[in-house]
Amino acid sequence: MARILGIGTATLDVINTVDGYPPEDAEVRALARRIVRGGNATNTLVVLSQLGHHCAWAGTLPDGPDAEPVLADLRRFAVDTGPCRRTQGALPVSYVTLNARNGSRTIVHYRNLPEFGADQFRLIDVDGYDWVHFEGRNVPETGIMLQALAARAPRPAVSLEVEKPRAGIEALFGHADLVLFSRQYARARGFATPGDFLAAMAESTSKSDLVCTWGEEGAAVLSAEGRLFNGAAYPPPRLVDTLGAGDTFNAGVIDARLRGSAWDETLEAAGRLAGRKCGQSGFDDLAPRNEPVC
Repeated sequence: MARILGIGTATLDVINTVDGYPPEDAEVRALARRIVRGGNATNTLVVLSQLGHHCAWAGTLPDGPDAEPVLADLRRFAVDTGPCRRTQGALPVSYVTLNARNGSRTIVHYRNLPEFGADQFRLIDVDGYDWVHFEGRNVPETGIMLQALAARAPRPAVSLEVEKPRAGIEALFGHADLVLFSRQYARARGFATPGDFLAAMAESTSKSDLVCTWGEEGAAVLSAEGRLFNGAAYPPPRLVDTLGAGDTFNAGVIDARLRGSAWDETLEAAGRLAGRKCGQSGFDDLAPRNEPVC
């Protein structure tokens, strides 16, 4: 059982399920409405906690009662919020339109809260963690945190999620042992296949393992040793909710690597876990059935 620190966001997700995505300037009735905790880093942590790991979250929340839904949900999944920073501002909110016909989601995000920074990171005793996972955001401050970890000996393993293009984010890639790219980012860089994309990224990140998800086409890994692995997708019998599928896949990769799994086994385990997530709403009960946890 590993100790994992995740650094990134927590949000309140307002999810409206609709019967088909509405056209612009339309008025439609929602089939259902849920208000739940969201955020990439915290999503990944609640999955890792279910897989048997001790998880902690470092991020920012506003002072006052607005943060309670997020804190309560993280407590429910036994995620330690001790490293969290409380400050003035508003709880970030993601307004999600979930298409019941195909499980796709469209997100409008509102944020008026300072990001977690290097000054707060310096207060954390990282010697107590086996793995540190970063969202690829707040690039200058994240760079400082990654460099601080790189200077430690010994240090925990480090992963970096790269979901979307951000100014200067490429400078972060070489400081992580594992970089987890999304199809969204790869396409924004002009690539049509994960293999070609990973080969291009390896030119500047030769010491990192590189992973790229590709939706219904699965995922690929280019290892630090230069070997390419391809993994299939494992869609559920009925597609229900793709919100957080990538975060779940990332948790599956981290868990499998902590277990010492080979890359082909890692891709299968993470793909099956993400497929299970897509077949349900939310993140409850995602631990594999009849499989021991760490």
